[in-house]
Amino acid sequence: MTSSSEPIDVLTLADADATRDLGIRLGRSLPAGTVLLLEGDLGSGKTTLTQGIGAGLGIKDSIESPTFTLINEYLDGRVPLYHFDLYRLERSQTATLHPDLYWEGIEVEPGIVAIEWAERLLYKPEAYLKLRLTYQTTGRQAELSAIGQSAQQILTALK
Repeated sequence: MTSSSEPIDVLTLADADATRDLGIRLGRSLPAGTVLLLEGDLGSGKTTLTQGIGAGLGIKDSIESPTFTLINEYLDGRVPLYHFDLYRLERSQTATLHPDLYWEGIEVEPGIVAIEWAERLLYKPEAYLKLRLTYQTTGRQAELSAIGQSAQQILTALK
């Protein structure tokens, strides 16, 4: 059973560059095995944040939203990045992707798992960071929460 979430300070992100910069910070500091569940409206910055994570990991490939491929794997960074996009799936269909194989590191090297439209997941890992992006009059707002003890330790280290 997971413990409750504790949001980090709510961050105001002035623009796409600030969203990408947050991603770079996360990519430089998150350990392998971290699961990021990304939520927010269309165009709120989920892919921009993931591009920043890739840059922070040192990934040289262009990171695009895997809307049609559903999962993109980037293996050339500090740790692998597994980027899911569930936008085109119904909640009941997300289990067929077997995201647990990625976050448990069963058949792939442990890395960072970033899942866009994570609210569509049928099930979630025991521990994860949830990042909700929303539009504000001053740009975007990001609220980062930790679910589970290991995620809370990661969140504490980020502060």
